Parts: sequence; structure tokens; C-alpha cells
Amino acid sequence: MRDLRKTFIMGRQKVHALAGIDLDIKKGSFTVIMGPSGSGKSTLLYLLGGLDRATSGEIHVDGFELEKMDENDLGLFRRKKVGFIFQSFNLISSMTAFQNVAFPMRFAGIPTKERHVRASSLLNQVGLSNRAQHRPTELSGGQQQRVAVARSLVNNPPLILADEPTGNLDTTSGYSIMKLLSRLNQEGRTVVVVTHDLRMRQFASEMIFLLDGMVVSEAEYDAAASFELQEKEAEELI
Repeated sequence: MRDLRKTFIMGRQKVHALAGIDLDIKKGSFTVIMGPSGSGKSTLLYLLGGLDRATSGEIHVDGFELEKMDENDLGLFRRKKVGFIFQSFNLISSMTAFQNVAFPMRFAGIPTKERHVRASSLLNQVGLSNRAQHRPTELSGGQQQRVAVARSLVNNPPLILADEPTGNLDTTSGYSIMKLLSRLNQEGRTVVVVTHDLRMRQFASEMIFLLDGMVVSEAEYDAAASFELQEKEAEELI
């Protein structure tokens, strides 16, 4: 990413979500991007995955120049290269776990029999073969996120992008998802996670810290986080 900028128009105001990011993410890394709400980390992830377009700047991913691609090309890029995992799971409530995993493969033209075999295998990989016929409302948060992880792998993408994957989970479930993402990385995939969760640091091979749409050092980030905590404590005392 080179001089990457993203500006949103909010009424009469311009909000600079990203203010000129220069960043390299290594192939095969487990990269964790940390930042408070409003720091631009989710925006950065969506641009990297071709879900949104930058206002200016360049993004090159494995030979693809995203800023030069039209919507059809971006769709092909996402299908071939990227698996997405979201904080809110984004499962289809009327479908079972098995159907949620198998359904995206229809858009890749994968035959029915192969879709079924692959969906069963992926659910087994995330430890949910015994929950395949359960709908999302019949699953815990951690189980729903495991279904989402399985779904992200249906096209065997080399890049996994996870947006606050533990944000809606309890402590134990969140940790199990971290270990699962770490395992996917060890199997050869590049994993990029944006998070508030400090525990994610222990799995990271690379750490990136964002404040106000800019990359900062860990010391700057920790100082800002400490100041924010002091302000919150002072407000509680008042």
C-alpha cells in the first residue's frame, strides 16, 4: 500500500479515515493491526480486500493492482484470493451451518457433489462436523464464528482478512478463534486481523498500530491508549 487515503463525506464535513498509509504485508505473515475505534483499521482491511475503493493511493496484492480494476475484476480477485471473516459472523439465518459453508461455492461454479464434500471437510476442520445441520440461532457465538471461518476457506484463498473476529465472543471462544487463525497461518496462508483484543499480539508475526488514520510506533500507540484510559477513569470519578 502506497500513500493510501480514504475520505468520507459526512454532511458538510470530510472525515479522513486513512491519511496516507505506506505499508507492506509479508506473504505468509500473521499481521495484527491494532487501533481504537475510528482509527481507520476496518477501512484499511476493506480496501485491502477490494470491498471498498480508496480515495487515492495504490494497493497491490499478489500481482493485482486494485486501484486499476473494475467491479468485475474486483469480484474475481475476492473470489480467488481473499477469505473474509467478520465480527458479526454474517451467516444466513435460514440456512444450516453446512448450507452456509456450501452456498458461496455456487458462485464459483463448483459442482454440487464437490461443494458437499468440501463443506463437510471444512466444518470438520473447524471442529463442527456434529453441528452441520444446526442453524445459526442454534449455535453459540464461538460456533457461529467457526462456521464463518470455514466459509472463508471455501475457495482455498491465500489471504484471510478478519475484522474484529473475537469482538462478539466470550473470552474462551475468542481465544479458540485466535488459535484457529494461527493454525491457518501455519498452514501457509497470509492472515491479517484488525482488533482491539490485546491477546492477539501473542499470535502475531507482524504488528501494525493505527491512530487517526496513520501508522504509528508501538510506543506512540501505547502512550495514546494510556492517556485514553486515564481520561475514562477521570470521567467515571466525575
